[in-house]
Amino acid sequence: MAGHSQFKNIMHRKGRVDAVRSKLFSKLAREVMISAKLGMPDPDHNPRLRAAILAAKAQSMPKDNIQRAIDKAVGGGGENIEEVRYEGYGPGGVALIVEAQTDNRNRTGSDIRAAFSKYGGALGEPNSVTFMFNRVGVIGYPKNKGTDDAMLDFAIEAGADEVVSADELHEFITSIESFGEVRDALEAKLGTPHSSKIEWRPQSMTPVSDDAGETLVRLLDTLDEHDDVQNVYGNYELSDSLMAKLAA
Repeated sequence: MAGHSQFKNIMHRKGRVDAVRSKLFSKLAREVMISAKLGMPDPDHNPRLRAAILAAKAQSMPKDNIQRAIDKAVGGGGENIEEVRYEGYGPGGVALIVEAQTDNRNRTGSDIRAAFSKYGGALGEPNSVTFMFNRVGVIGYPKNKGTDDAMLDFAIEAGADEVVSADELHEFITSIESFGEVRDALEAKLGTPHSSKIEWRPQSMTPVSDDAGETLVRLLDTLDEHDDVQNVYGNYELSDSLMAKLAA
């Protein structure tokens, strides 16, 4: 399991999503707005916007909020937002990629650097850790959509590179170039996906000791709470004992 998925699962079980729903909606709306600004405001002709809307709906974000974000992009409103990627190493030597959307690159960079430093990590130069990850498309469907074998058949038919069936989701993995085509093929067979996004997937995992893991989770928590941070990806693997402790 990807490191960031481990952390998100822990936070979900602890009920943090409900506690920070307002902040989550703000981040989702920003992604919808930027996606609409960078492409057409029609999700049928803008794959990134379509993925952003799916992500927002998956978190029960009201349709009015989504439409307001699109209207703001079309009308030229909102802040002058730019996308920034930070890379570095966290506790235990794990590689981390932080994707942010900000109207003040200096402020955000300073905050991210301070968070890494506080928890024993360090930011690196651009492309210092991305070589350890693959940039892929990930299309998720609930487990009740079918058996693992059936999903494998769908993956082959749709042209996906692989399908990973975990406890809650079947995740179809595809190249960036084939992402739209595979997603449309799966949607024709299985209906609207639970999630559809482009993300960084680690090529291999780095086991982390429990002591380093606890510090790492505090860093991830700090990054996740930052208003400008959209996504955090890592190649860490937390122990089952630490996962159980954090989820308790």
